[in-house]
Amino acid sequence: MTTATLPLGQQSLAPRDLLAALCVVVVWGLNFVAMKIGLQHFSPFQLGALRYGVAAFPMVLLVRRPALPWKWIVLYGLTQGLGQFGFLFCAMRVGMTASLASVLQQTQVFWTALMGFVLLGEHTRRPLQIGMGLAALALLCFALNYHGAAGTGETTLWGFALTLCASFMWASSNIVTRLASRQAKVPMDPLGFVAWSSLVPVLPFLALSWWTDAAQSHDAWRDTPWTGWLAVAYLGWGASLVGYGLWTWLLQRHPANRVAPFSLGVPLVGMAAGMGLLGETITAWQWAGVTLVVLALACVMTGDRWSRS
Repeated sequence: MTTATLPLGQQSLAPRDLLAALCVVVVWGLNFVAMKIGLQHFSPFQLGALRYGVAAFPMVLLVRRPALPWKWIVLYGLTQGLGQFGFLFCAMRVGMTASLASVLQQTQVFWTALMGFVLLGEHTRRPLQIGMGLAALALLCFALNYHGAAGTGETTLWGFALTLCASFMWASSNIVTRLASRQAKVPMDPLGFVAWSSLVPVLPFLALSWWTDAAQSHDAWRDTPWTGWLAVAYLGWGASLVGYGLWTWLLQRHPANRVAPFSLGVPLVGMAAGMGLLGETITAWQWAGVTLVVLALACVMTGDRWSRS
């Protein structure tokens, strides 16, 4: 039986799928630096509204709305947009570094696998189980580092908790994507799905900004430097359209618990970018976590090969 004739979810990842996954890793890894830069000039809810406004327009005028019930578009927009990045932007404002955020977001792998098992009946293979175990040890190392960094002013307990909430909402959006693709009568257009779902969080973010932000923060928009607007453009077009467009495309082709572990590569890029561009330092516990993340990613990506040998 050739790869092309295998049922969905039992196919090995084709080279183009691996390339798409690596592209997502790089785009999302740099995403955390863009967030930090953006939050220097905008409030969390302002940045959320701008990110998704840029992602939605003018794309909704250029691509058709996916042939899906509105409930899936709204659910994805609320979980991935308002939920994940509402929590994450707030976390990075109250006390979370770009480097550590890029790692803690990967707890979505565990939430995705758990919800995929309970809600979708997806099962985990041995290499994935081993990779998840290594990832759990990695996150333990980063948690120990967090405890040590709490007194430095770089991170806070609230920042830690909100980042974990963001990762749960990311996992929820993965499940929404799988359910939507299962019920789609025609193949779902990933770019159209991401573009149209980006409309959903804009108004809630604007309402939250109006409710919580000081009046002077709205007047400061006109004085925002070009770096702030560049960060918004990257978040809207790069991270949202390119990153989540490719991510949605991968989730259409493979089970959620197979796609999600590829995001374990995001911390490698995120931590390197945090060090090189923001001057963040890496402790011994973080280096231990990085090593375990690399091993986990290698296990997930190559495990099927050595398990059959």
